[in-house]
Amino acid sequence: MKTHYLEYIRDSMVKAWDSPAMTNYNKNSYTYGEVARNIARLQILFEKTGLKKGDKVALCGPNSAEWGIAFLAVTSYESVAVPLLNDFLPESIMTLTDHSEARFLFVSKDIWEKMDVARIPLLELAICLENNGILFSKNPDFVAIHNHIDELFSQKYPDGFGPEHVDYPTDNLDDLVLINYTSGTTSAPKGVMLTNRNISSNIQYGQSEIPNGPEDTLVSMLPMAHMYGMAFEFLYQLAGGTQVFFLGKVPSPKVLFNALATVKPYMIITVPLVIEKIFKSSVFPTIHKPIIKVLMKVPGLAAVLHAQIRKKLLHAFGGNLRTLIIGGAAINQEVEDLMKAIKLPYTVGYGMTECAPILAYEDVSKFVKKSCGKPVHRMSLRVASPDPETGIGELQARGDNVMMGYYKNPEATAAAFTKDGWLRTGDLGYIDKKNNVFIKGRSKNLIVGANGQNIYPEEIEDKLNNQPYVIESVVVERDKKLVALVFPDYDRVSQESLDSTGLSSLMEENRLRLNMLLPVFSRIAKIELQDEAFEKTPKRSIKRFLYK
Repeated sequence: MKTHYLEYIRDSMVKAWDSPAMTNYNKNSYTYGEVARNIARLQILFEKTGLKKGDKVALCGPNSAEWGIAFLAVTSYESVAVPLLNDFLPESIMTLTDHSEARFLFVSKDIWEKMDVARIPLLELAICLENNGILFSKNPDFVAIHNHIDELFSQKYPDGFGPEHVDYPTDNLDDLVLINYTSGTTSAPKGVMLTNRNISSNIQYGQSEIPNGPEDTLVSMLPMAHMYGMAFEFLYQLAGGTQVFFLGKVPSPKVLFNALATVKPYMIITVPLVIEKIFKSSVFPTIHKPIIKVLMKVPGLAAVLHAQIRKKLLHAFGGNLRTLIIGGAAINQEVEDLMKAIKLPYTVGYGMTECAPILAYEDVSKFVKKSCGKPVHRMSLRVASPDPETGIGELQARGDNVMMGYYKNPEATAAAFTKDGWLRTGDLGYIDKKNNVFIKGRSKNLIVGANGQNIYPEEIEDKLNNQPYVIESVVVERDKKLVALVFPDYDRVSQESLDSTGLSSLMEENRLRLNMLLPVFSRIAKIELQDEAFEKTPKRSIKRFLYK
């Protein structure tokens, strides 16, 4: 079995040289051979401009094949890639580019126009992701080198560039290759330092447990600058020789379904929010009708109805779906119950940026409902200080996927690890006798009741989000009472001509109904309505620290 992720990608390039590798949806496309050639061109530029092993190169822009080529050029040159989420504000992008000490920056033109280069004194060169043009150069010689890159390429490869020229370093597993600034739900970004070993262990797991090939296609919708999207919608896909279609930005449901119908992906990798929206808009309105509820109770009819729902969803997903992978946050229980009932080929994984990103996963055929899989290869998980009654404690991790630490932040690094070297995930959960991992919530979100009971806001929110007119919610503690902040379905409210009094009355009914499902110590005292949707991270988790 291969070990280094670049060995997988090199082999894909050689074997699938003329096959499509990366496509900007409804735009241009690159074969594996063209990806290799463009990487080689950029590496000539790096060499001639004096970029060295270990130097930092930042990337900031929407998902694109050009972003992917730049990333692979940087990492296979043995420089350090610094992916920055293009959803960050320009102020943050400038701050993080400077904090990372990036010498070069690949950036989309519209983002660059909002930046002030004087705020990034270490930056020497900025290259436009859309057209590969120079946006800024501190050294005039760099411009001349860039303008003569075709000539330099021809001089280096006078007989043309072919598969025999693809050779990437694979003896650097423990070298720093990536600084990924987190977009955490509880704090400011920290620069997670990841090695080639961290990334390679993830890609090796994917290729061993979920093999793919040149006949497969995938729609990329998660941010490539986030480890979830980077590892499993980009690197793992190229490692198997698949064709990746980049949507470029968060798609509307119509654009997404059109893309799925066109691309017919073998796999969909997404976050709960996307799946929950699909079910709430397309499935629940039907199955919640009184007549359907009655039919669901008739022996044999439920199976028929479930089969029809499954067929409809698989068709909407393109018709070739083998695996639906959900991760990044807890999934709504009603949605998961239905997915299991209709035998949708789904599974839920568990990970974090600090593990590049995967910690737990299980194959669709063996996945246990409500869990998030089993610890992956080369990783161990333990439960620290488990509650004697529930077995719940903080999950801690150790193994090949675990980061080096946080860039230029020794205090945060020290706090992230136990004295015996295990990574504190900050997640509360338990592991059953069959090694399945179950997450209950974040330790920072845990609320301790008046009599010492542990209250997990996420469990309450899951039930509340199933109530009528509720899109999403956050449960907080105020004056020792639990308050639910709710963003209601204003479109439905408007369609049904409800005024503020009517909406408040409906929410009070929701509160009473919810409390009947909860133990006394975790019941909600009040619901407060939010005018706008909650702010979210790029992986669509609510930024809870903004709401108190």
